[in-house]
Amino acid sequence: MTIALVTGANQGLGRAIAAQLAERLGPDSTVYLSGRNAERVRAAAAEIPGAVPLVMDVGSGESVAAAAAQVRERHGGIDVVVSNAAARRSADRSDADTVREFVNTNNLGATRMIREFGPLLRTGGRFVIVASAFGSLRYLAPSLRDHFDTGTMTLADVDREMLAYADLVEAGKDKTAGWPDSINYPSKIGQVAAARVFARTDAAARDLFIGAVCPGLVDTEASRPWFTDMAQAQSPDEAAADIVKILVDPVRPAFIGQLVQHGVVIGWEADSDAGPAQAQRR
Repeated sequence: MTIALVTGANQGLGRAIAAQLAERLGPDSTVYLSGRNAERVRAAAAEIPGAVPLVMDVGSGESVAAAAAQVRERHGGIDVVVSNAAARRSADRSDADTVREFVNTNNLGATRMIREFGPLLRTGGRFVIVASAFGSLRYLAPSLRDHFDTGTMTLADVDREMLAYADLVEAGKDKTAGWPDSINYPSKIGQVAAARVFARTDAAARDLFIGAVCPGLVDTEASRPWFTDMAQAQSPDEAAADIVKILVDPVRPAFIGQLVQHGVVIGWEADSDAGPAQAQRR
């Protein structure tokens, strides 16, 4: 029996991933559909054969630890984890007002998932962080790229960098320090950095697939406020299909520790190939 978990899965892309994953894995598997709102999580899971509701707030270390304990007790381990939960930006809130929640959910939420569910991954398991094409060092000034040296840093280092960045944004000092205009760029870079660090330390040693994915532009409530033309946007079901392939199809070693969009690696280094045309996800 395959045990899987998708965070932020009561709506949009996360729900589509959970539904397709349950279908691909078959009736003998269990797909935990998680989110913060118990009512919405239960309602979404009830509509997907093979899905089981799991209330979890990735913004809370205690909540993630409790959810991991439940999975450990019930199954002894897990085979697939999709870290998809993300806080939204809003046009009527400044980045200074948003960044703390944004980093806590999108970045610390991802590293909490790695710390609590990473040890539960069985041999051959897969762990994927849903990020975006902005998760590349090309979007940082050269003077800032050493902040994300994923060849040497730890998850704790990634967390410290993101919290220090949040401090700068709240103090209004981020632009002076050379950081990008939007908090989305550093957050996505931090997410991919976490995936790269986890892959460096655990992928080969434990025979795991660990990586990050960019679904491209998806027509969801989170995306619509930022785009005037959604004609080229994918539906959540369309975007989920590429991600589920990475979770279920035979492993492609070249994808381990990388950011992948539509089956193509998006280079991490500033001078590497950018891969396919990109679009902001959240």
